[in-house]
Amino acid sequence: QVQLVESGGGLVQAGGSLTLSCAASERTSRTYAMGWFRQTPGKEREFVAAISGSSTTIYQSDSVKGRLTISRDNTKNTVYLRINNLKPEDTANYYCAADNNVMVIRTAPAYWGQGTQVTVSS
Repeated sequence: QVQLVESGGGLVQAGGSLTLSCAASERTSRTYAMGWFRQTPGKEREFVAAISGSSTTIYQSDSVKGRLTISRDNTKNTVYLRINNLKPEDTANYYCAADNNVMVIRTAPAYWGQGTQVTVSS
């Protein structure tokens, strides 16, 4: 069982930047792909970005491509998501996810965190 804990959310002005962190409870290292999703009330959870265990493969949603960087530090069992030039439409609850199969990390990851709220003011 992998437990994920997100941090780094908060209130940010439009145009600003934010880095979210997700710490895994066990040694995920190169065996788990990890990713980020976001959700706003009344909408389905949306894929944002994902990274393979060895960081050789990165997926990004078209809605944020060019504004974000996903990275991971396997020595700390942590994945990071930095979003630049934040927009009010980026306001959402951001969830971390993990799966040992990189082929499903964008669609049906097995493990989820509880989420961290990001609010972007205009």
